[in-house]
Amino acid sequence: MPLAGGAGCHSDKTVPGDENRVVKFPRPGYIRIRGCRRLAARSQDPWNNRPIWRERLMNRLNRRRILKTAALGSAAAAILPASVRTASAAGSDRPAFVLIHGSWHGAWTWNEMTPLLAEAGHASIAIDLPGAGTRTRFPESFLKRPLDKAAFATEKSPIAGVTQADRTNAAVAAVEHAAGLGNGKVVLVGHSWGGLTISHAAESVPDKVLALVYLTAFMLPNGMPAGAALGDPAFKDGQVAPLFMADPAKTGALRIDPRSQDPAYVAKAKQAFYHDVSDGHFAAIANLLHCDEVASTAGQPTAITPARYGGVARHYVHMADDKAIPAAAQDRMVELVDGSGIGGETTVHRMPGGHSPFFAQPKALSAVFHKIAG
Repeated sequence: MPLAGGAGCHSDKTVPGDENRVVKFPRPGYIRIRGCRRLAARSQDPWNNRPIWRERLMNRLNRRRILKTAALGSAAAAILPASVRTASAAGSDRPAFVLIHGSWHGAWTWNEMTPLLAEAGHASIAIDLPGAGTRTRFPESFLKRPLDKAAFATEKSPIAGVTQADRTNAAVAAVEHAAGLGNGKVVLVGHSWGGLTISHAAESVPDKVLALVYLTAFMLPNGMPAGAALGDPAFKDGQVAPLFMADPAKTGALRIDPRSQDPAYVAKAKQAFYHDVSDGHFAAIANLLHCDEVASTAGQPTAITPARYGGVARHYVHMADDKAIPAAAQDRMVELVDGSGIGGETTVHRMPGGHSPFFAQPKALSAVFHKIAG
């Protein structure tokens, strides 16, 4: 059955057994989208005024690129663990990216970034860390509405047993696989709480990491846990702590309610994480967030050495209007690491905007990533 009928489509030229499908444009003429062996008319494309034959040539070239990308992506999918949610590939002569999400998020964080990296010729892998994304589990009280706040505040988290070592191992595995998709080197990116994981991963496999990229993330000196960093005065204006709804000592989790029906709470959550995206976009994002972040990782001291971590180039993407990790806190972490004797100096890339530029301004962020990759 045609999408739009008309005399311009020659059904006798269709591939046997297939349907005849055409699209009727605002001006006279039909383009056969699928099924016909040739075009019904050589009219101009009314949307961009380019000749149809040129459009067909571009489609063929794009198809070849897509097939090449799919082949590389399929090879990656065959060897990557189940935690991998996204893989895209667009060449093998450039470093690949491994993308690590932050608290209460998952691999979906990078959905708008991986196609942009692919366009620039970079393979990329985004994973769900243990206890996050599709690898999380929900407390029963979270699934019952209206929310029983007392039960939600005390129920033990199903992911309380996840450790920083579990997350580090997952990131290292992704780095090792990603190295085979590009030129053998990897740009390892961590957003927010994900910075804890990329530091430990770089310490484990420094030879495979071209650069570390802390996207408004926790970048801490050796021996310092994230919990101690949060006590620094530079973090005093952060707007995440007021969202917590449980005692981590009782639940084993940093617990929020991303499905809250309280307008005031929803407004505070949006302001902290996504103040520069639309309300509609945030509503879609909130449905993907999970409620528990593993609390034990806050107490795990950063373990890095000059001989390994210190030999890897590090970059910090500083977000000027971040409400979750204030600009002063970002500057303070760079100061602490650079002054710790770990080696090297952090290159700081300053951007306007809030905590989540991968949704608020993905193209601008992709340009920064591409520049870092070289």
